[in-house]
Amino acid sequence: MAACQTQSTLGKKDPEKAIQVRTQLAAEYIKTGDLDSAKRALDQALEIESRDSAANMMMGILLQQEGSKVSMDKADAYFKRAISTDPKNAQARNNYGTYLYQTERYNEAIEQLNVAGTTLGYDQRFRALENVGRIYLKIGDVENAEKSFKQALQANRDSYISMLELSEIFYLKQQTAAATQLYEQFARGVGQKNQGARALWIGIRIARANSDKMGMQVLVNQLRALFPESPEYQRYLQLQYSTEAVWK
Repeated sequence: MAACQTQSTLGKKDPEKAIQVRTQLAAEYIKTGDLDSAKRALDQALEIESRDSAANMMMGILLQQEGSKVSMDKADAYFKRAISTDPKNAQARNNYGTYLYQTERYNEAIEQLNVAGTTLGYDQRFRALENVGRIYLKIGDVENAEKSFKQALQANRDSYISMLELSEIFYLKQQTAAATQLYEQFARGVGQKNQGARALWIGIRIARANSDKMGMQVLVNQLRALFPESPEYQRYLQLQYSTEAVWK
């Protein structure tokens, strides 16, 4: 009862602070997977002010996390309200863009993510640009994907996703020197032994293009040992005797 009285008093004395506290609490609940408690906290926040941008954004995230069709449909309205209330809320645009990407509304996602990605001072703008690049790759627009990944690297020189994606783009364009530089930078950044199957497969193809048989074999051994059932290793087995200039 004391806790309820304290929360109620806070809501009356300082509504803005009360909304902020409940929204932050909901974020913590979402991180731990306690979606019911997060929903209760956000209902309280939105009861105080139904158009609060941060609370609406967090409700969108919560419903997206729950993932059912009903929740996903509801999430859209909360994200839109968050942005309409505060069009400069880059985090809301980034989260809405991620939601639109997940629901395969790619053109809308690109629009929202590009706004977040070009908002100077927003510390996650490089991630928004990475996602723009991924969407462009998904829809087959390699030229714009390359531009987006380059922008992400300008925003954050440690954008490892952009390094890896650009290294494959350059490899496929037979720009081997640029591909090699970025792949090596990526491998140093994440650690040689911490690469996933896709990263190793990109490295294998770049090493082959450089006629680096020893380096290629090291990566093949790593791929075989760590990811023997992966599509990447199966692809290597298919192509290992191929004489094609570019392995795809």
